[in-house]
Formats: sequence, structure tokens, C-alpha cells
Amino acid sequence: FAENLTQSHIRAGTYEDKKYVVPHTLDLSVLFYNKDLYRKAKLDPEKPPTTLGEWDEQARAVDALGGDVNGTFFGGNCGGCGVFTWWPSIWAGGEEVLNEDGTEARLASTTAKKVYDTYRGWVDDDIVAPGAKDETGTTWTGIFPKGKVGVMPMPSTTLGLMPKDLDLGVAPIPGPDGGRSTFVGGDAIGIAATSDKTDQAWNFLAWTLGDKAQVDVVAAHKDVVARTDLASNKHSDADPRLVAINELVADGKTPYALNFGQTFNDPNGPWLTLMRDAVFGDGASVDKDNEAVSKSLAD
Repeated sequence: FAENLTQSHIRAGTYEDKKYVVPHTLDLSVLFYNKDLYRKAKLDPEKPPTTLGEWDEQARAVDALGGDVNGTFFGGNCGGCGVFTWWPSIWAGGEEVLNEDGTEARLASTTAKKVYDTYRGWVDDDIVAPGAKDETGTTWTGIFPKGKVGVMPMPSTTLGLMPKDLDLGVAPIPGPDGGRSTFVGGDAIGIAATSDKTDQAWNFLAWTLGDKAQVDVVAAHKDVVARTDLASNKHSDADPRLVAINELVADGKTPYALNFGQTFNDPNGPWLTLMRDAVFGDGASVDKDNEAVSKSLAD
């Protein structure tokens, strides 16, 4: 089943054509939407957005309900949140965010700017739930479960943590004109070159990827399986949302860059500056900010 393993994790762990890791745990970025709020807003609860434009329309329709209901939410002071949830819209639009070596940013493309423009429109028109500008990621996923946000991207692992009485759907993150993608996060695992327990390690890796562990452990806990051939299984079949998430793995990416942390996750890194300038500013400095991201990647 090697060809059915999560290829984005394997590619991230490949060096000079040698593969050093296999997928271990997966966490995907997906859209969550509140079906009850969709019904109240006269939206079809079985038709989540398939383009960024539809996402915009649906978020605005829910926001128009007024009161303490908001259209969407995002972590506006969280570089990792932006990577995880904004980049899939760029990929879905057919663009890359980095060059193949991870040494140059492509975050000022026409597609990327369309994504930023949409988010900036939500901010300007107050479609976003309060707190987005200061959200560092610590409470980012705690907003949607309260039932007052229409549609927003979150980690797939939060599905199993949602209140049982919250009627929600999940959908792929779309690009400006369609397409679908996801950031395939989580953990890959390999064996250290200095290990003196390689036989035991191989046995463990083989077990983790076997049918029993993938279905009776991973899928049973509503997590994403690491094998596409097991996307539909006895646990996921009971919840179509899980099948949709599992099948999305094949459309996802796990970008690679040696200086990823300092560039994208560091709160003082250049990516967060680009994010905030693009969405909470006027968006005029995206090209300059993209150059700063490239400089950090190349250092």
C-alpha cells in the first residue's frame, strides 16, 4: 500500500531521492460550517462554498442575521493559522506558495492577493467575529463550537471535539474560482541513523500503518487515516464528514523549507507582517513583504 500513503508527508521527508519518513498523524485544514445558521440565513445547508466567492457570500449572509452571530473568524495574529488555512486557497487556485527548494516565496501572486482581498473585505465590513486581529491561535478554534459563527477553516482534528448538539458540515477549502486543497499537517516519523533498535522501530512503523491500527485506532477516534485506500472504512462510513476529510488528503500539500519556523511560525517573522499588512492594512505592501519572506527563507 506504499502508493496509498500520504504522499505530501513522504515528499517532505525525502532528501536526494531517498525517503526517510512515513506519515504518522495527520491534521488537515478544512472548512467547518454551521448548518443551523445556514438555514436561518436561507442558505442550503447541504451546499457549502465551492469557491472563495461563494464562501464570501455565505459568510455575509449569515452575518446579516445580526445580534451576536458573525459570518466567519480567523487567527489574524497567528502565522501558523494563516499558513494552515490561507495557503490551501492559493493552492486550490493553481498557484504555489514557495519554490520547490523552499528558498523563495510566491506569496504575492494574483491568486494570493485575491485571497488576502477577501479576508480584508471581511475585516473592513465587520463580517469577522470579534478578536480576530489579536487572535494568536490559543483560542482560535474555541469560537466556532459556541454556535455563533457561520463558516470558518479549522483543523480536522477538532471535529471529534465539537458539541454533539451542533449541526455542522465540513468542506474542502476552495480557491478564488474553485478547486480544493488542504494543508496536510501533523507528524511524520522515521528511524534515527544512530538507533540500535531498528528492528523494533520497523515493527512499530509497520503496525502503525497496518489496516488494524489505521481503522481500529486512528479512524475509531475520528482522526484522518494515513492511507487513501482506507479513506472509507467502518468508522468513517457512519459519518460522511470523515470520508470527505479522509479523501481530501490526496489534494493536499505539506510545504518544505529549511527556515520554515523562523519565517512562518515565529510571531516576529516576516510572514505574519505580510498577513497583517494584507488584511488589516491596505494591502499595498504585499510585494515588498513577500520579498522579506524570501530573504528569511534564503538566509
